[in-house]
Amino acid sequence: MTNLEKAGTYKLGDRHVKRLGYGAMQLAGKGVFGPPKDRAEAVAVLREAIEAGVDHIDTSDFYGPHITNEIIREALHPYSDDLVIVTKVGALRGEDASWNPAFSKKALTKAVHDNLRNLGLDAMEVVNLRSMLDVHGPAEGSLEEPLTILAELQREGLIKHIGLSNVTRKQVEDGRKITEIVCVQNQYNLAHRDDDDLIDHLAAEGTAYVPFFPLGGFSPLQSSTLSDVAARLDATPMQVALAWLLKRSPNILLIPGTSSRGHLRENLAVADIELSADVMAELEAIGAKPA
Repeated sequence: MTNLEKAGTYKLGDRHVKRLGYGAMQLAGKGVFGPPKDRAEAVAVLREAIEAGVDHIDTSDFYGPHITNEIIREALHPYSDDLVIVTKVGALRGEDASWNPAFSKKALTKAVHDNLRNLGLDAMEVVNLRSMLDVHGPAEGSLEEPLTILAELQREGLIKHIGLSNVTRKQVEDGRKITEIVCVQNQYNLAHRDDDDLIDHLAAEGTAYVPFFPLGGFSPLQSSTLSDVAARLDATPMQVALAWLLKRSPNILLIPGTSSRGHLRENLAVADIELSADVMAELEAIGAKPA
């Protein structure tokens, strides 16, 4: 049994994927904009991930823009039958690398077609609608109009399944009145625990939760407790942070990203890390809210 198989699988749409996947955001240049410094290494990272057994890749055509999807296609097309590629729509990049809402029918339709073209696919397995009501985190507000547009594209056969990103529990529940929501992708990690209740709610319903920035994103996790635990376990702090997520809930699918094959190997090794109940409690105290 490989370490990816040790981590188990979970349902994503009508497929089951290994709980350790790969996020492609870091394959673009600095700030997720422009080309990478080393395109050959980016291609090599993707190919090694697949060779290691990864069957779930998260991407978006607004990474780069376009560049990440083009690299995925160069590295992996034609794709293996068991590979699930998930993308996001709802944003556009400005020439200054800004992140801008793109919720109109024209923008969303173009985004889906851009993903299909640049990835070399006839239909997307899963498309997440990324809420842009607040760029920095979930904000209440209606997503009915853009979600209805995606549901229309789903009926046309361009999208198989739909998920939501950067959203609240209410938006998930409202979205389910329009279409099935197969996954939720929000920011969540040891130190950023706003979605604790949402994760448990989704787990009870059998819905996948995919944390982005599982290692802190542009501000990597810093914690003396995390470092101390990692030293005791002969692991890196980032490996322990990922191992905690795997144990946190069975519906969590991990998509840590990297542009380095060395870091990829470290990320995929986390299923071998055993966390006792005492260690879990120690780690969970890092992000605990004051009473």
